[in-house]
Amino acid sequence: MTELQIGKKAPAFKALDYTGKSISLSDFSGTKVILYFYPKADTPGCTAEACNLRDNYDDLMNKGYKIIGVSADKTENQKKFAEKFNLPFPLIPDTEKEIIKAYGAWGEKKMYGKPYEGILRKTFVIDERGMIEKVIENVKTKDHAAQILQAMNN
Repeated sequence: MTELQIGKKAPAFKALDYTGKSISLSDFSGTKVILYFYPKADTPGCTAEACNLRDNYDDLMNKGYKIIGVSADKTENQKKFAEKFNLPFPLIPDTEKEIIKAYGAWGEKKMYGKPYEGILRKTFVIDERGMIEKVIENVKTKDHAAQILQAMNN
């Protein structure tokens, strides 16, 4: 798999979010998109990240961004997660890992020194034309919104 690069076209996708609503990257043409990948709903790091984006949602929206979260969780787990933490943005249950793999957010990780395959926590900022503007791989879960805005200002 090739690594996605800044200035390249973001891979198109079409999927159902946890509410059953169809969502595709092309729906956001003319809008900046924060597309973030997280390993597992309702775990400490993923909750911190989602809640930080939620808490800064209005600020990000006012700056012209839309947010979409993607993980391999089942629809019902995404729904519980979104409702429990009152997340105002769509979450996509990518159980087949098609979007995850298209964005290079699947790969080798290590736990207790043992390698395994899993979702890599990554965020892509996609511009109004569908081009990758930024890729954030070292996500600060508790301060992700500020991290995104700082990256965009650099």
